[in-house]
Amino acid sequence: MDPALIWLLIGLVLIGSEVVSGELFLVMLGGGALAAAAGAALGLTLLPAAGVFAVVSVLLLLAVRPVAKRRLQEHMGSLERHQDRFVGATAEVVQRVDGERGRVRIGREVWSARSMDGLEVLEEGATVTILQVTGAAVLVTGRGELPPA
Repeated sequence: MDPALIWLLIGLVLIGSEVVSGELFLVMLGGGALAAAAGAALGLTLLPAAGVFAVVSVLLLLAVRPVAKRRLQEHMGSLERHQDRFVGATAEVVQRVDGERGRVRIGREVWSARSMDGLEVLEEGATVTILQVTGAAVLVTGRGELPPA
């Protein structure tokens, strides 16, 4: 089998495996393997191609990974903060809320809602406290409880 093809397959497997780990480590090694594949395609033998793999992988791990990881964490952090801003806030029930469905108004927005314990029923016009945001729905209570710290 052609060495360039072997390096290409290794690179693709490493990059594909990154989906599972999410640490931006395997994708950097995959980049090194793709560089080695390019070198092998240009005629490098096994040892020089392995050297290209090592050098490019280390450079990616030291230079690119920290920046990419920081930017990813900043982006994910802003998503978490966006949801967290509703926890503890009050909302008005605009459509009866129970354990399966309902709607509440948070500011000017209307959100899907469910009661936190699944048993509480909150009628239209009631004021509720938001305990948790789950996707596009909020979990609420009419008891004025705040989530545990």
